[in-house]
Parts: sequence; structure tokens; C-alpha cells
Amino acid sequence: MHRRQLLSLLLASAVFTLPFAVHATQIRNARLWRSNDKLRLVFDLSGAVSYSTFSLNAPERLIIDLSGAGLSGDFSQLALANTGITAIRSGRLNAGGTRIVLDLAQPMQLNSFVLPPQDGQGHRLVLDLSSGARQAPVEKAHPKRDIIVVVDPGHGGKDPGAVGAKGEREKDVVLAISQLLAKRLKREKGFTVKLVRNDDFFVPLRKRVEIARRYKADMFISVHADAAPRLTASGASVYALSEGGATSATARFMAQRENGADLLGATSLLNLKDKDPMLAGVILDMSMSATLAASLQLGNAVLGSLAGITTLHQKRVEQAGFAVLKSPDVPSILVETGFISNVRDSQRLVTARHQQAIADGLFEGLQRYFQKNPPINSYMAWAQEQQKGQA
Repeated sequence: MHRRQLLSLLLASAVFTLPFAVHATQIRNARLWRSNDKLRLVFDLSGAVSYSTFSLNAPERLIIDLSGAGLSGDFSQLALANTGITAIRSGRLNAGGTRIVLDLAQPMQLNSFVLPPQDGQGHRLVLDLSSGARQAPVEKAHPKRDIIVVVDPGHGGKDPGAVGAKGEREKDVVLAISQLLAKRLKREKGFTVKLVRNDDFFVPLRKRVEIARRYKADMFISVHADAAPRLTASGASVYALSEGGATSATARFMAQRENGADLLGATSLLNLKDKDPMLAGVILDMSMSATLAASLQLGNAVLGSLAGITTLHQKRVEQAGFAVLKSPDVPSILVETGFISNVRDSQRLVTARHQQAIADGLFEGLQRYFQKNPPINSYMAWAQEQQKGQA
């Protein structure tokens, strides 16, 4: 969206707010104040919301995209003088939702999080801004670790994956999407991202799982764009591991296709050699059950984000025995970004614009998951604890 088309929040007239009235969640109000060396901007919401943020320079801007949210409040009371924010603008997102743009007088660091209703207040999106010079001591003060995300572009090298009618190769599409997702994660404070492959080479399934465990990943996401048994099949899907049978014929087909002869067992991935066999079995079962529950929750968050970007092949997280998801202690999902065997899906999957949209959707989903489930000792968990009592 061109910046000249963005509407100012300070001009929240009836004409401006009416198109947003149909959204389930409304941005009702905004509050702005200073706390020590920090500037805090709080948006009061009518319900839960998923969002993503990024920054731009020349000129300096911070952008906040709120999926499925509309604007109903009047923010003309905000006093922006001497805050570092020179203007606040907003506009509608093509996929539905609201984009808020903060024009800045200088570069500023952003820490953002959502708060659920508590102490008589409703849902809130909190933005803490500070200048680069003031942020450095804070950075050094907290010893908390980053959330580690391992992104796995499927196939590669001698394995092209599925091939479209015009020669489109799955391995190329998913590498492009994965690189865009990694780039987005690197911009977000509190995340570290690792790519299983960053070029066109082959990685066995067992190795992909081992890479995730070697990096001590908090999540593993394998990106694909497979072929389907029916050429009419289209849309994105999200899969988690199944300890039993597949949840659908398509899920079973996809797992068999991806696994090939490169199957592995989860037992070998946990260091249980010094354990009694019965105890080892109990530990493995407990680990797998907890990991599977987290994987399903993660999958639902990602699926919900993709729903606003592309059509869905299935509206629930499917399950099957994917070998690449068999890490017993790392929440893992496999995302089919579309079917390269479908003409319409294939045409979209090779475009830079759609690849970026898919990457943004994946980021939004995993960010939403970690906002609800921040790992212990992570920066995100620390930041939420620090800020809960201040909003």
C-alpha cells in the first residue's frame, strides 16, 4: 500500500470508521505516555488480535499490521509533541485488517506484546519504544535467551520435490519462502533463526531432525509445496505428527511421499542409553505427548494466519507419520504452502509477492504461538513479566 493512501488516525471520522465496523476485533482507543526512558503506546482492543511489526528507514517508520482488526476509536487526543513520533497513520490491509504506521523523528527500538483482560482492563497491544542509545543498557541487563526457530526448506539438490506443469520446482519455491521467513525472523527482537539449507543441496530427513536438535530449537517448521493425487486439490495445509494413523487419505499420501525410504525412529534421538528400557519408554512417551500437543497448538496458530492470505485445503491441522516431524522434544510442523500440481496454486507460488505473503503469514502464526507460550528463560517471557504490571 502506498503511504499517500494511508489515513491518519488523528482523523478517525465516521467515514473512516464505518468500513471497519464489520471486523470482529476493534481498535477502540490509544494511550501514550513516558515511563523512565521509554515511550509506551497502548492500543485498547475489543478482543484478541494477531499482529506483526517491522521497520523502514529513509524516512524512519515503524509498521504494525493487525490481522482481522478494524479501527473504531478516535485518537486525536494523543499528544505527540516531543515523543519522537511525528505522526500516526493507518490504512486497510488488502487481506483484511489494519496497518498502523508510526512516523519517527529518529530510529527507535520496539518491544511489543499483547496483554489479556485483567484488573478491569480489556485486551491490549503494548508498544514500548526507545532510542537506540537508551536501549543498549537494557539489552545488556537481561540475560535471557532468544527463541530458536529452525526453518526447513523441503527437498533440494538431487531431490527437486514436486514439479509443476510448466517445470516449476518445489525445492525452489520453498527455499525462497523459507529465506523470506528467516529474514523476517531476524528483524524481530528475541528470535534466532537457523535454516536447514540456504542453497540448492540435498539434506536427508534424519539429518534435518538432527539439525533442529543440535541447535536446541524451540520449534521446527518444514516448508513444502507438494503435488496432490488430484490436480484439482489446492490451498495450504498444516501437518503435525501422528502417533497413530493418518487423519485423512491426503495426510497419509503426503507422509508416504515425503518419507520415502528415509524413515527414522524417535527413540534414537533421545539420549536414553543409560536408562532402564521401561523407564526409557515412559520418558519417550511423555516427551512425545507433550511435544505433539505443542505442535498441534503451533499448527493451529499458523493455519489461522494462513487463512487470511491464501485458500486452505483443510481447515484443521492434519496428522500423519511424517519422518521429518519425529523429533521427540521439539514442537514440529510441516506446512504445505499450496499444491504445485494445481495450476492456480503453482502460478501464485512462483511469484515474489505471494511468497512474501506466505512468509509473513508463517511468521505471524509462530509469533502468536510464542506470545501465548513463551519459553522459560526466553527474552519474550522476560519482557512479558517485566511489562505486565505497567500497562
